[in-house]
Amino acid sequence: MESVMNIKDLEKMQNEGVDSVPSVERRTFLKAGLAITGVFLGGSVLSLTSARNAHGSLEGLPQAKKFPYSPHYSMVIRQNRCIDCERCKEACAHTNNVPSYGYRTTILELQRPAGPDEIERDFMPVLCNHCNRPPCVRVCPTKATYKDKKTGIVMMDYKKCIGCKTCMAACPYNARYFNEEVRAVDKCNFCYETRLSKGKKTTACVEACPADVRVFGDIADPTSRVYQLVHKQDKLVWVLRPETGALPNVFYMND
Repeated sequence: MESVMNIKDLEKMQNEGVDSVPSVERRTFLKAGLAITGVFLGGSVLSLTSARNAHGSLEGLPQAKKFPYSPHYSMVIRQNRCIDCERCKEACAHTNNVPSYGYRTTILELQRPAGPDEIERDFMPVLCNHCNRPPCVRVCPTKATYKDKKTGIVMMDYKKCIGCKTCMAACPYNARYFNEEVRAVDKCNFCYETRLSKGKKTTACVEACPADVRVFGDIADPTSRVYQLVHKQDKLVWVLRPETGALPNVFYMND
């Protein structure tokens, strides 16, 4: 009699990743409402979850008319398009007076073996995720960091910041730094002060990107690009660190 593998035993095994799963097989599971989240035992066992759960904070995403902010600013990052040219970082620093030691956005490099003596590199832009449940806001003792009631953007009030750096420790995305010039914590605010409040429709990093990696807009508007990308059929959309419960407003996809 063959033994049956207990699901708890499977969870203890090392996940081999999903890169080896053919795209045809992935699409087949997506059409069935399932998404592949892991591979075990040389590909003979797949870890599956519902496609909605695989979308991270898209689970329970309200309909456009029910979004809590108007506009509800969000960003979609099409990760596979990033070429690490760093024009986004340069534009951000120039537009928002970011010092040389600081950052409001950065690009992480992911490396994995692609064959004998070959390494495949992927680049992941990261910035403040302007979470719906921001841990940084909850822990700030002076309310120097707060969520704008109209737009949902997580803001900083430099005058209230006492430099305790508690918000930096609480941020799941390491998206904050201490600005020595203003003696306060600084972070991305979707260029609100320098562009959005002056009538601009997008951020400096989006405008500077030559590969159209970043898409910015109002996710509460069904006609916007961010809304259409996030709700695109047969495309897996994910967020970083969904287990924190922060419900980010920055979404990732390969397109």
